Amino acid sequence: MRRFNGARVAALAAVVLGACLTAAPAARGAQDRQPPLGIANCTATACHFDVPPGDYDVTVRLGGPAASSTSISGETRRSLLPETAAAAGRHVTRGFTVNVRTPEGEPTGPDGTPGLDLAVGGSAPALAGIRVTPARHVRQLFLVGDSTVCDQPADPYSGWGQQLPQYLRRGVAVANYGDSGESTVTYLRNPQLWGTVQPLIRPGDLVLIQLAHNDKATDEATYRANLETLVAGVRARDGRPVLVTPIVRRWFNADGTLNNDIALLVNGLGVNHPEVIRSVAAAEDVPLIDLTAKTKALVESLGVEGSKALYLYNEKKDNTHTSAHGATVYAGLVRDELLAQHLVPRGTVRVG
Repeated sequence: MRRFNGARVAALAAVVLGACLTAAPAARGAQDRQPPLGIANCTATACHFDVPPGDYDVTVRLGGPAASSTSISGETRRSLLPETAAAAGRHVTRGFTVNVRTPEGEPTGPDGTPGLDLAVGGSAPALAGIRVTPARHVRQLFLVGDSTVCDQPADPYSGWGQQLPQYLRRGVAVANYGDSGESTVTYLRNPQLWGTVQPLIRPGDLVLIQLAHNDKATDEATYRANLETLVAGVRARDGRPVLVTPIVRRWFNADGTLNNDIALLVNGLGVNHPEVIRSVAAAEDVPLIDLTAKTKALVESLGVEGSKALYLYNEKKDNTHTSAHGATVYAGLVRDELLAQHLVPRGTVRVG
């Protein structure tokens, strides 16, 4: 999260906030309401709201006298609203739901700043109004994953889970509990991870599970058992587990394909992680998002040069972690599967 100094607050004159903002605790069963929060909580480029952890519905009114194009991000660099155009003299209204938690990013990372922080961006940003209220009727979408999924704290890194919220409208909150360096073994063992996530799952909540990149020393029997434990743990809370095969690594064969162990997540013990995930999904009757197959097809279609922009090859010579562009593209693949498999209502998904 970001704090804002006096100079940035002075920029308030550059933006007209047409709606006052009221916020209250979103935690289920909370009774004490927060006092109204007003226009002074926003500048032309950012807002900060002193609210407790929970899910919040945010409605923004965008536009002004000149043509504008505005995007909204928040908390630990989460993309919450894609760049949205408004013609000169016109306004558009958009909504989304945001999850506020501590720690605000990776579960084993720093706490961050209390409350809700939003950043106003885009090529010609214009925020004309905003309203934040506790989300009373929200579907939670939990993410259990590693560094390719998590809310990455700093540029140029970005996980696909960090980009997923921009594809969802108000009514679905992404609670990203991805954490860098985690395997199925460490995720289950650490009370900051599975021990924290499982009690939060409510009946009907989706839990997307992508763990494989760091299971380099996990044998097949253990890996399978760990996936089964995660699935059973979600179901024990009446949640809906969804298994996700891992994104590929950008390692090419000489013939331009990714048919090699490094790229397709086969570990040193010969454990083919995507195949085990597919097998568990079938055996347990769990929805499967085959992100391995989808990212493989995309990377191969782009080729050695074209696929560099999806990853951090140019910046870090990194063929595993995605750029913000790559994470956005991969989040779009997840969005498409959520729709195709009817895992979320069509009305809660942005498709254009």
